[in-house]
Amino acid sequence: MVKTVLLTGVAGFIGWKTTEKLLDMGVEVVGLDNMNDYYDTRLKEYRLNTLKNKENFKFFNIDIENLQALDVVFSLYKFDAVLNLAARAGVRYSMINPHIYMTTNAIGTLNLLEMMKKYNIKKMVLASTSSLYAGQPMPFKEDLPVNTPISPYAASKKAAEVTAYTYHYLYGIDISVVRYFTVYGPAGRPDMSIFRFIKWIDEGKPIILYGDGSQSRDFTYVDDIADGTILAMKEVGYEIINLGGGKNPISLNQVISTIENYLGKKAIIEYRPFHKADLKETWADITKAEQILGWKPKVSFDEGIKRTVEWYIQNRDWLKDVEVGNE
Repeated sequence: MVKTVLLTGVAGFIGWKTTEKLLDMGVEVVGLDNMNDYYDTRLKEYRLNTLKNKENFKFFNIDIENLQALDVVFSLYKFDAVLNLAARAGVRYSMINPHIYMTTNAIGTLNLLEMMKKYNIKKMVLASTSSLYAGQPMPFKEDLPVNTPISPYAASKKAAEVTAYTYHYLYGIDISVVRYFTVYGPAGRPDMSIFRFIKWIDEGKPIILYGDGSQSRDFTYVDDIADGTILAMKEVGYEIINLGGGKNPISLNQVISTIENYLGKKAIIEYRPFHKADLKETWADITKAEQILGWKPKVSFDEGIKRTVEWYIQNRDWLKDVEVGNE
C-alpha cells in the first residue's frame, strides 16, 4: 500500500485533483509547485487553498529545476512513489519560449529521476501528452512511432519519456508514462478552450476560433484523469498508457453548442486561420489503460460540461478578473 507520495505540479489542474483524491484515500502527499505565472495564479491559489488545511498534506514552493532544493525534500521523507505532473504545457506558447519547456519538462524530470536513484525510490508516474501523436493514424495507440514531434512542447515531453526509460533500464525504476488527452473540468486552465469559451460566451465577448470549428479533441474529464493517474502507480515495468475519452472525438462546434445550452447564451464567433502546430483531431485508443489499469472514463462530455459551467457560475465573482489571453 502506498503511504507517502511526492507530487509535483500540485497547484496545477491535474495535480490538484489527483492530490485531492489521494488525500481522501489516506495517502500522505508532499506537493511541490513553483507557482509560475504562465497563466493567472489566482487559479493556482484557489486550488492550493482547497488542499492546505487537509490532513496529510505538505506544500513546498519549489521548482523541479532546482536540484539542491529537491535534495532537501527527498532527504526529509521516504516516498513510495513520485508523480511528476509538473510541466510547462501548451503548444503555442512553446514556440515563443521553447527554452523553459525543455528545462522544466526534460531537465526537471531528469532531476527527479536522479533523486529517485539516490534515495532508492522505485516508482514514477510521468505525465505526458497526446500532442506527441501528431501526424499518426487514429485512434492513437501507444506503440505508434512518435519520433517527429511538431512543437517544442511535444519535443520536451518526448525527451522526458525517453529519459525515464533510460533510468528504468539502468536502475530498475518502474515507470508509468500516462499520455493525457485534452483534460477539462472545474478550475481548469484558463488558456484552454473550454474555460475560455465559457467565459467569453457568458460575458458576451467573441470566441476566437482557429479553423472552422470542425477540429476535434478526445476531451477527458479531470476526475477521470486523476483516477487513471492514481491507478498508474501500480508496478508495470515501463509502460506508456493513454488516458483519454476513448469514444468519438468532440468537435469544437459541439463544445460551443453544449456550453451555450448550459449557460443559456449564444456565442459570437470570430474565425482565425488554423494554427500550424495544432492537431486537427485527437482520439485515444484506451485498450491498454483498461487492460493494465482497469481504467476507463466514467463522466460523459455532457455531464462534464454541465459541472464545469456550474462551477464557473458559482465562482463568477472572481473569475471575471482572470485573464484568458487572446491567442
